[in-house]
Amino acid sequence: MISAGLQGDVGMSRIRGVAKLTVVGIALTSTLAAAQSRKQYRFTVGPRAAIAVANQYGPISVKPGPANQVSVSAFFRSDKVEVEQSQTGNRITLASHLVPGATAEAGRVDYEVIVPSDASVVLHSNDGILHAEGLRGDVILEGTNPTVDVRDISDAHVHARTLSGPVTLTNIRGGHVEITSVSGDVTLQAVTGPQVQVNSTSGRIRYDGDFGSYGEYYLASHSGDIEASAPSDASIDVTARSVRGKVENDFPLQPKHTPFVVKAGSAFAGTMNKAASSVKLFSFSGKIHLKKR
Repeated sequence: MISAGLQGDVGMSRIRGVAKLTVVGIALTSTLAAAQSRKQYRFTVGPRAAIAVANQYGPISVKPGPANQVSVSAFFRSDKVEVEQSQTGNRITLASHLVPGATAEAGRVDYEVIVPSDASVVLHSNDGILHAEGLRGDVILEGTNPTVDVRDISDAHVHARTLSGPVTLTNIRGGHVEITSVSGDVTLQAVTGPQVQVNSTSGRIRYDGDFGSYGEYYLASHSGDIEASAPSDASIDVTARSVRGKVENDFPLQPKHTPFVVKAGSAFAGTMNKAASSVKLFSFSGKIHLKKR
């Protein structure tokens, strides 16, 4: 039989337990509320607007929407960050500003941006995902370690600059492409245009496409491997060379004159079909492979 005193102690323990759970629940609710804090910004613009978004921590996603309207949704993790926004004519700028004491997690902001399809955008993040799709205006993406993902862009410049973040471009047509990375891997899928240039110090470069019907393609990595895949009917004038790495070619090329000695296993050069596009592959110590798809 349980004594009245013991029953009282058990009851108090239960009350204290419920109180603790209530406090924890309130704390979790407050945290979730902070994580879900959202602000909306809307702007009216004319044709070919310019939008710049700078985010120290967190992703930025840009997609096309109605003409003459820019809509920005900013999702905050805490009250340790503010968004400074301004509009001057047809140019809009937004930037995350950390208040004193903010950490990387507390200072994170997730941006979802809707712009007219003809708008040009400049995106910056230190470590978030930079995503842009479906645009016809120029796209510039840069940061220390962002993951860059660009797709379905036509007749526009696409420039990406990172230190270590990976870069993936998919279905980019008719534009000037320039990618610069120190150690991040670069992947190009169905990318064509008058000029496609990739420079990396140690990152791996992978191209999977047909090199288009015209254009200049230059893929270079100091120590990273380069793999370029193309169909058997690709029309290319190709030069490939690695000073210390291995070079492989799957295509039957017509020989051509080169300013360097063509040596099996370290360099090759030649043309195929009408040689409509110029393709140059270079690495100092990485492996190069021109593959037939």
